[in-house]
Amino acid sequence: MTATVTTGMLDVSDARLYYELRGSGPLLALIAAPMDADSFAPAADLLAAGYTVLTTDPRGIKRSWLADRERESSPRERADDLHRLLVHLNLGPAAVFGSSGGAVTSLAHAERYPDDVHTVIAHEPPTTSILPDRAEQAAAVEDMIATYEAGDVGAAWGKFLANANIQLDEEVLAQMFPAAPDPEAAADDRFGFTRMLRGTTSFEPDVAALRDGAPRVLIGLGEDSAGQVCDRTSRALARLLGTEPTMFPGGHTGFADDPETFAARMRELLA
Repeated sequence: MTATVTTGMLDVSDARLYYELRGSGPLLALIAAPMDADSFAPAADLLAAGYTVLTTDPRGIKRSWLADRERESSPRERADDLHRLLVHLNLGPAAVFGSSGGAVTSLAHAERYPDDVHTVIAHEPPTTSILPDRAEQAAAVEDMIATYEAGDVGAAWGKFLANANIQLDEEVLAQMFPAAPDPEAAADDRFGFTRMLRGTTSFEPDVAALRDGAPRVLIGLGEDSAGQVCDRTSRALARLLGTEPTMFPGGHTGFADDPETFAARMRELLA
């Protein structure tokens, strides 16, 4: 089933934010970073039967224009963008599901704008700043970025995947690194890797604000992510919040790999 999609653009001081709406009912935002709105499309179509589903391209990615793509993009800036979108739509308070870098955005948003949301599900936030080996993790990120900026994109991603303990088959790797990459996709990849990765992984959650604030905050974790760095960060953050991880089917991108089971799990949690 494909839901009817309404698209829009919201101008902010230094960017133009692309967003999509599907369905009707309570507002549910599905956000990622650096992934764009398209990654959520199959799941959003399924969830549109019971929710007004908001998806968006993060600033500087795909259809969301950014004035200065050489400046760092931070989770708090992306949280401000989400707040502006929710105010613009005036359909809240919302439930927010954020995955990976989007999970970090969702945490920053819950800290800064608790009245916007009633439920936040931060799925596998790569907040390595809270790990015991945070210094080693930060050094690894700087090495990845330096490798990428030196022009060896494949090696940079290889280091990223090795550090994350994610194994991908050759077909997926070939899709990630085509012989003749699309210029726009390559520019987005560079921006995500060199301008979003550092700020995302170094983000330090305000545990007290998240634990004691009004929104319900759940830390999501994929059942197939055992041993990966986001398994470690998710469990560490859940412990700091005094909770257990909320399990989801699949791995780090379970919402895209198996949207049907993801949508069913979302309905359970939001019922």
